[in-house]
Amino acid sequence: MSNSLVYVLTLSWNRVEETLACLRSMRALQFANKRLLLVDNGSSDGTPEQVSHKMPNIEIIANSSNMGFAAGSNVGLRYALRQGADYVFLLNNDTEVDPEALEQVCSLADPDVGIVAPKVYYASEPERIWSIGGLCHSLTLEKKGDARGKLDQGQWDEPLERDYVTGCAVLLSRRLLSEVGLFDERFFMYYEDSDMCLRARKAGFRILLAPKAKVWHRVALSSGGSSSPNERYWMARSSALFFGKHVKGIRWSVVLPYRLGSAIRTTARLILIGNTEAAQAYLRGLRDGIAEAKRLG
Repeated sequence: MSNSLVYVLTLSWNRVEETLACLRSMRALQFANKRLLLVDNGSSDGTPEQVSHKMPNIEIIANSSNMGFAAGSNVGLRYALRQGADYVFLLNNDTEVDPEALEQVCSLADPDVGIVAPKVYYASEPERIWSIGGLCHSLTLEKKGDARGKLDQGQWDEPLERDYVTGCAVLLSRRLLSEVGLFDERFFMYYEDSDMCLRARKAGFRILLAPKAKVWHRVALSSGGSSSPNERYWMARSSALFFGKHVKGIRWSVVLPYRLGSAIRTTARLILIGNTEAAQAYLRGLRDGIAEAKRLG
């Protein structure tokens, strides 16, 4: 692993100060054979120019428009693979990473391990877990066990087998990307990571949590914040597309009641807190996601 080439990749869309902070933490990563790559998704705040001026050694790809997370990240993944990358460590641009994180995730790299994730904490509460990944129900694909909101008191200090991890911070192997493929670009934002994890597991790859690797996340900045209309729209749309892609036949008899219940609860919660705009956006997202899933068969 010491001779492996690792590209450390982040995708930006505006918010240049958060991006610069992320890049500074990437630059401090303790790993000899690494290259840093920024893919900008058509920012209007001069992000590529400012990064080029302040951090001239970082490789930059400037997309002409906002392609979304999956498609934008794929631009960087394809570039890294062309440059000979053995692994790509993908980070959200609203994260900061511990200097030892890359060495820690790479320490678990193995031919049958396709994805390794660090612990991800809230930036505002550095010891509180935002995600450690988790398990999925075999029928409903319901996620469980990600420990969100819990304090890390040493209870997850051994490597863990995961069914899914968040795309906020993941080490992806070249073998995984070559055999399973890149992110599904039909997901503009959200669920593209769940989709990749599910495809990875079906192909026989393991997914691991590296407990000594740490990343801190400023939650949902690029989408406008948790429960914003934009966040609710894309979350709903992508969820409908995800389940439409992976649930077939009689399995819907179990999944459909669960998903309807989830949609009702989410809509009711948004209405009760007075966020009717987000509730309407959520319902539009479900409508559009269902239509897209039907179109794609």
